[in-house]
Amino acid sequence: MTITIFQAERKHLDQVTPLFDAYRRFYRQPSDEARARAFLQARLDNQDSLILMALDEASSRGVGFTQLYPAFSSVRTQPIWILNDLFVVPEARGRGVGRQLMDAARRAAEQAGVAALTLATEKNNATAKALYASLGYTLDGAFDYYELSLR
Repeated sequence: MTITIFQAERKHLDQVTPLFDAYRRFYRQPSDEARARAFLQARLDNQDSLILMALDEASSRGVGFTQLYPAFSSVRTQPIWILNDLFVVPEARGRGVGRQLMDAARRAAEQAGVAALTLATEKNNATAKALYASLGYTLDGAFDYYELSLR
């Protein structure tokens, strides 16, 4: 499987939308491709996230993506990116696609002068945790993260 990683643009919505919908289903959300497409289109139109997509060259099919959101660290007084989404279709897993996406995210962040990439995953997502650790990501034991759900 030969994979090409590139920055998704509005013209790639048809390819990235099913991946994003599958990602949301992985996290137990109902399938809603119209909602997924509208969300991604808004991110691209507003240029408030960076979406990197993995394309299988043989089939010209999207097989994975990662989405990064710019943010700032007050403590560091520098920009950071939140790597909020990483997804690879089941049939492409175990072939290095996730690693290629993570490497591309790191290169893009380094080129943009970002101080750090941060991410979160479910406590029981052993596969993702193993990938992140192998790439040098460490658990931040200094902070407990809280969330107040408003919707």
